[in-house]
Amino acid sequence: MAFFEHDDVRIYYEVHGEGFPVLLIAPGGMLSAVSFWQNTPWNPIEQLSKHYQVIAMDQRNAGQSTAPIAATDSWNVYTDDQLKLLDHLGVDRFHVAGMCIGGSYIMGLIDSAPERVASAVVFQTIGLDNNRQAFFDMFDSWADQLKPQRPEVKDSAWSTFRQSMYGGDFLFTVDREFAAACTTPLLVLCGRDLYHPEVSSRELAELAPNAKLIEHWKEGDAMIAAKAEVEAFLAEHTSGASA
Repeated sequence: MAFFEHDDVRIYYEVHGEGFPVLLIAPGGMLSAVSFWQNTPWNPIEQLSKHYQVIAMDQRNAGQSTAPIAATDSWNVYTDDQLKLLDHLGVDRFHVAGMCIGGSYIMGLIDSAPERVASAVVFQTIGLDNNRQAFFDMFDSWADQLKPQRPEVKDSAWSTFRQSMYGGDFLFTVDREFAAACTTPLLVLCGRDLYHPEVSSRELAELAPNAKLIEHWKEGDAMIAAKAEVEAFLAEHTSGASA
Protein backbone atom coordinates (compact mmCIF):
# COMPACT_ATOMS: atom_id res chain seq x y z
CA MET A 1 0.00 0.00 0.00
CA ALA A 2 3.01 2.29 0.41
CA PHE A 3 6.73 2.65 -0.14
CA PHE A 4 9.48 3.73 2.25
CA GLU A 5 12.81 4.95 0.90
CA HIS A 6 16.19 5.27 2.57
CA ASP A 7 19.46 5.83 0.74
CA ASP A 8 18.95 3.95 -2.56
CA VAL A 9 16.60 1.38 -1.03
CA ARG A 10 12.85 1.33 -1.78
CA ILE A 11 10.75 -0.91 0.46
CA TYR A 12 7.14 -1.84 -0.24
CA TYR A 13 5.01 -2.30 2.86
CA GLU A 14 1.43 -2.62 4.04
CA VAL A 15 -0.17 -1.67 7.36
CA HIS A 16 -3.32 -3.47 8.47
CA GLY A 17 -5.35 -2.90 11.63
CA GLU A 18 -4.64 -0.96 14.80
CA GLY A 19 -3.05 -1.70 18.15
CA PHE A 20 0.34 -2.86 19.38
CA PRO A 21 2.64 -3.29 16.34
CA VAL A 22 3.48 -6.68 14.84
CA LEU A 23 6.19 -6.78 12.18
CA LEU A 24 5.36 -9.61 9.79
CA ILE A 25 8.19 -11.20 7.79
CA ALA A 26 7.01 -13.39 4.93
CA PRO A 27 8.28 -16.76 3.72
CA GLY A 28 9.78 -17.19 0.26
CA GLY A 29 13.51 -17.26 0.92
CA MET A 30 15.27 -14.48 -0.98
CA LEU A 31 11.88 -13.72 -2.58
CA SER A 32 10.23 -12.97 0.79
CA ALA A 33 7.22 -10.78 0.00
CA VAL A 34 3.76 -9.99 1.38
CA SER A 35 2.06 -11.96 -1.39
CA PHE A 36 3.51 -15.25 -0.09
CA TRP A 37 1.17 -15.15 2.90
CA GLN A 38 -1.72 -15.99 0.57
CA ASN A 39 -0.32 -19.53 0.14
CA THR A 40 0.57 -20.37 3.75
CA PRO A 41 -1.45 -22.67 6.05
CA TRP A 42 -3.05 -19.55 7.49
CA ASN A 43 -2.62 -15.86 6.83
CA PRO A 44 -1.46 -13.90 9.91
CA ILE A 45 -2.51 -10.62 8.29
CA GLU A 46 -6.13 -11.69 8.41
CA GLN A 47 -5.82 -13.22 11.87
CA LEU A 48 -3.78 -10.58 13.68
CA SER A 49 -4.99 -7.33 12.14
CA LYS A 50 -8.21 -7.66 14.16
CA HIS A 51 -6.25 -6.82 17.31
CA TYR A 52 -2.86 -5.45 16.21
CA GLN A 53 -1.22 -3.03 13.82
CA VAL A 54 0.27 -5.54 11.39
CA ILE A 55 3.20 -4.24 9.33
CA ALA A 56 3.98 -6.51 6.38
CA MET A 57 6.81 -5.86 3.93
CA ASP A 58 8.59 -7.09 0.84
CA GLN A 59 12.27 -7.60 1.63
CA ARG A 60 14.79 -5.76 -0.53
CA ASN A 61 14.98 -7.05 -4.10
CA ALA A 62 11.86 -9.16 -3.57
CA GLY A 63 8.31 -8.39 -4.61
CA GLN A 64 8.04 -4.65 -5.18
CA SER A 65 11.10 -3.69 -3.09
CA THR A 66 14.41 -2.73 -4.66
CA ALA A 67 17.94 -1.99 -3.46
CA PRO A 68 21.53 -1.94 -4.70
CA ILE A 69 23.57 -5.13 -4.43
CA ALA A 70 27.12 -5.20 -3.10
CA ALA A 71 29.69 -7.81 -2.11
CA THR A 72 29.41 -6.53 1.46
CA ASP A 73 25.68 -7.37 1.68
CA SER A 74 24.56 -9.89 4.27
CA TRP A 75 21.75 -10.38 6.79
CA ASN A 76 22.53 -7.03 8.41
CA VAL A 77 21.28 -4.99 5.45
CA TYR A 78 17.88 -6.65 5.75
CA THR A 79 17.78 -6.01 9.50
CA ASP A 80 18.65 -2.40 8.80
CA ASP A 81 15.73 -2.10 6.35
CA GLN A 82 13.34 -3.63 8.86
CA LEU A 83 14.34 -1.35 11.72
CA LYS A 84 14.39 1.76 9.56
CA LEU A 85 10.88 0.99 8.30
CA LEU A 86 9.69 0.70 11.89
CA ASP A 87 11.45 3.97 12.76
CA HIS A 88 9.72 5.60 9.79
CA LEU A 89 6.36 4.41 11.14
CA GLY A 90 7.15 5.68 14.63
CA VAL A 91 7.32 2.18 16.13
CA ASP A 92 9.64 1.54 19.07
CA ARG A 93 8.66 -1.79 20.67
CA PHE A 94 6.98 -4.46 18.59
CA HIS A 95 6.21 -8.13 18.25
CA VAL A 96 7.64 -9.90 15.22
CA ALA A 97 6.23 -12.94 13.44
CA GLY A 98 8.00 -14.61 10.55
CA MET A 99 7.92 -17.79 8.53
CA CYS A 100 10.75 -19.64 6.74
CA ILE A 101 13.57 -17.13 6.23
CA GLY A 102 11.61 -14.97 8.64
CA GLY A 103 12.94 -17.09 11.49
CA SER A 104 16.50 -16.07 10.72
CA TYR A 105 15.47 -12.45 10.25
CA ILE A 106 13.71 -12.54 13.63
CA MET A 107 16.84 -13.72 15.40
CA GLY A 108 18.85 -11.05 13.60
CA LEU A 109 16.44 -8.41 14.88
CA ILE A 110 16.71 -9.73 18.43
CA ASP A 111 20.49 -9.67 18.13
CA SER A 112 20.52 -6.09 16.82
CA ALA A 113 17.74 -4.54 18.91
CA PRO A 114 16.75 -6.87 21.78
CA GLU A 115 15.15 -4.05 23.77
CA ARG A 116 12.67 -3.38 20.97
CA VAL A 117 11.35 -6.92 20.41
CA ALA A 118 8.56 -7.70 22.89
CA SER A 119 8.11 -11.27 21.64
CA ALA A 120 8.48 -13.36 18.49
CA VAL A 121 6.48 -16.05 16.70
CA VAL A 122 8.78 -18.25 14.60
CA PHE A 123 6.95 -20.30 11.95
CA GLN A 124 9.11 -23.20 10.63
CA THR A 125 12.44 -21.40 10.57
CA ILE A 126 15.10 -22.19 8.02
CA GLY A 127 18.27 -23.73 9.41
CA LEU A 128 21.35 -25.74 8.55
CA ASP A 129 20.96 -29.54 8.51
CA ASN A 130 23.03 -31.06 5.68
CA ASN A 131 21.17 -28.75 3.28
CA ARG A 132 23.57 -25.89 2.58
CA GLN A 133 23.60 -26.59 -1.16
CA ALA A 134 19.82 -26.19 -1.27
CA PHE A 135 20.20 -22.67 0.12
CA PHE A 136 23.02 -21.87 -2.29
CA ASP A 137 20.84 -23.09 -5.17
CA MET A 138 17.90 -21.02 -3.94
CA PHE A 139 20.12 -17.94 -3.76
CA ASP A 140 21.43 -18.59 -7.27
CA SER A 141 17.91 -18.90 -8.65
CA TRP A 142 17.01 -15.53 -7.13
CA ALA A 143 20.27 -13.96 -8.35
CA ASP A 144 19.77 -15.27 -11.90
CA GLN A 145 16.48 -13.39 -12.10
CA LEU A 146 18.18 -10.15 -11.06
CA LYS A 147 21.46 -10.35 -12.97
CA PRO A 148 20.08 -9.07 -16.30
CA GLN A 149 18.91 -5.93 -14.47
CA ARG A 150 22.21 -5.55 -12.56
CA PRO A 151 25.04 -5.84 -15.11
CA GLU A 152 27.26 -3.70 -12.89
CA VAL A 153 27.37 -6.37 -10.15
CA LYS A 154 30.36 -8.65 -10.61
CA ASP A 155 30.13 -12.43 -10.31
CA SER A 156 32.51 -12.28 -7.35
CA ALA A 157 30.10 -9.94 -5.54
CA TRP A 158 27.19 -12.34 -6.00
CA SER A 159 29.36 -15.21 -4.73
CA THR A 160 30.54 -13.31 -1.66
CA PHE A 161 26.99 -12.20 -0.87
CA ARG A 162 25.75 -15.80 -1.13
CA GLN A 163 28.47 -17.05 1.21
CA SER A 164 27.70 -14.31 3.73
CA MET A 165 24.03 -15.30 3.75
CA TYR A 166 24.27 -19.09 3.84
CA GLY A 167 27.83 -19.96 4.79
CA GLY A 168 27.14 -19.87 8.51
CA ASP A 169 25.80 -22.42 10.99
CA PHE A 170 22.56 -23.12 12.85
CA LEU A 171 20.08 -20.37 11.82
CA PHE A 172 22.65 -18.46 9.73
CA THR A 173 22.08 -15.14 11.55
CA VAL A 174 22.88 -16.42 15.04
CA ASP A 175 24.63 -19.39 16.61
CA ARG A 176 23.53 -21.77 19.34
CA GLU A 177 25.32 -19.76 22.02
CA PHE A 178 23.23 -16.72 21.14
CA ALA A 179 20.02 -18.75 21.17
CA ALA A 180 20.85 -20.12 24.62
CA ALA A 181 21.28 -16.59 25.95
CA CYS A 182 18.21 -15.16 24.22
CA THR A 183 15.62 -14.16 26.83
CA THR A 184 13.06 -12.80 24.35
CA PRO A 185 9.83 -14.82 24.57
CA LEU A 186 9.62 -17.12 21.53
CA LEU A 187 6.77 -19.25 20.21
CA VAL A 188 8.29 -21.74 17.76
CA LEU A 189 6.09 -23.61 15.27
CA CYS A 190 7.89 -26.71 14.06
CA GLY A 191 9.20 -27.17 10.53
CA ARG A 192 9.61 -30.53 8.80
CA ASP A 193 11.21 -30.26 5.36
CA LEU A 194 14.43 -29.55 3.48
CA TYR A 195 14.52 -25.79 4.00
CA HIS A 196 12.83 -25.85 7.40
CA PRO A 197 14.44 -28.78 9.25
CA GLU A 198 12.66 -30.14 12.29
CA VAL A 199 15.93 -30.12 14.19
CA SER A 200 16.31 -26.35 13.75
CA SER A 201 12.92 -25.60 15.28
CA ARG A 202 13.50 -28.08 18.10
CA GLU A 203 16.97 -26.81 18.93
CA LEU A 204 15.82 -23.19 19.00
CA ALA A 205 12.95 -24.07 21.33
CA GLU A 206 15.20 -26.16 23.57
CA LEU A 207 18.04 -23.65 23.74
CA ALA A 208 16.16 -20.38 24.26
CA PRO A 209 15.10 -20.11 27.91
CA ASN A 210 11.74 -18.45 27.20
CA ALA A 211 10.70 -20.50 24.17
CA LYS A 212 7.83 -22.90 23.59
CA LEU A 213 7.47 -25.36 20.71
CA ILE A 214 4.22 -26.11 18.88
CA GLU A 215 4.58 -29.47 17.14
CA HIS A 216 1.59 -29.46 14.79
CA TRP A 217 -0.12 -26.36 13.42
CA LYS A 218 -1.03 -26.67 9.74
CA GLU A 219 -4.27 -28.61 9.54
CA GLY A 220 -7.62 -29.26 11.20
CA ASP A 221 -7.92 -29.09 14.97
CA ALA A 222 -4.17 -28.59 15.32
CA MET A 223 -4.41 -25.42 13.23
CA ILE A 224 -7.31 -24.10 15.29
CA ALA A 225 -5.40 -24.76 18.51
CA ALA A 226 -2.19 -23.22 17.17
CA LYS A 227 -4.00 -20.06 16.05
CA ALA A 228 -5.47 -19.69 19.51
CA GLU A 229 -2.05 -20.22 21.08
CA VAL A 230 -0.44 -17.58 18.87
CA GLU A 231 -3.14 -15.09 19.85
CA ALA A 232 -2.77 -15.92 23.57
CA PHE A 233 1.03 -15.65 23.36
CA LEU A 234 0.95 -12.23 21.74
CA ALA A 235 -1.72 -10.99 24.12
CA GLU A 236 0.35 -12.10 27.12
CA HIS A 237 3.41 -10.23 25.94
CA THR A 238 1.52 -7.16 24.82
CA SER A 239 0.40 -6.60 28.38
CA GLY A 240 2.78 -4.11 29.95
CA ALA A 241 4.69 -3.46 26.70
CA SER A 242 4.68 0.11 25.39
CA ALA A 243 4.77 1.08 21.73
